Amino acid sequence: MKRRELRECIFQLLFRVEFNGQEEMPKQLLMFVDDIKEENEAQEEDEAYISGKYEKIMEKLPEIDAMLEKVSRGWKLSRMGKVELTILRLAVYEMRFDEDIPEKVAINEAVELSKKFGGDDSPAFINGVLAKLTGQ
Repeated sequence: MKRRELRECIFQLLFRVEFNGQEEMPKQLLMFVDDIKEENEAQEEDEAYISGKYEKIMEKLPEIDAMLEKVSRGWKLSRMGKVELTILRLAVYEMRFDEDIPEKVAINEAVELSKKFGGDDSPAFINGVLAKLTGQ
């Protein structure tokens, strides 16, 4: 899979967090991996990358959410759309904790995800929130 496709898979997996309890997520992870295997979209290394990055993001989620709360004045995380929140969480992880991804790439990819999965205002919202993080 290409990097963008992997990112989309991670986004889709992270999106499930909003609808499932923490105790359900290991099962959700297995179901997700099985689904992409059935569609013949993922190689073994793709599965490892997706599940590994998902686990790393989940470990950092309290820190990521704290960063988002700080820069999204007037927007509590609970008020944000689930798509936008998930994209922001993925982007913040890539910007702050993934040394393999340049900050500008993480922002650009987040905006692209928002164009594909979010509403009309999503790209501007995502870009605005992430731009506040670049100055820190």
